[in-house]
Amino acid sequence: MYKLAFFVPLDAAEAVKEAVFASGAGRIGDYEACCFQTRGTGQFRPLEGADPHIGNVGELEHVEELKVELVCSDTLIHEAVARLKAAHPYEEPAYEVWKLEDV
Repeated sequence: MYKLAFFVPLDAAEAVKEAVFASGAGRIGDYEACCFQTRGTGQFRPLEGADPHIGNVGELEHVEELKVELVCSDTLIHEAVARLKAAHPYEEPAYEVWKLEDV
């Protein structure tokens, strides 16, 4: 089992979550589309060569985002991350993957 967390601008959150859920991620027992989300502010400065979805090259940008956390089975994690990247509006979406242990 893995835990997947990603950061996404508010206006794209539902579409990205649905894409990740379509991989089968976010299932816990007899429940699907399970996640926890926290609202916060992300920041970044696009460098030369970037094609930012939000903001301008060389300028610091602050964006209201959600951090979305969910679980994913071992067999689905690569597909979940691929769908996350395909659906996300950013060139370089920020995400984290942790291997979980059952105790």
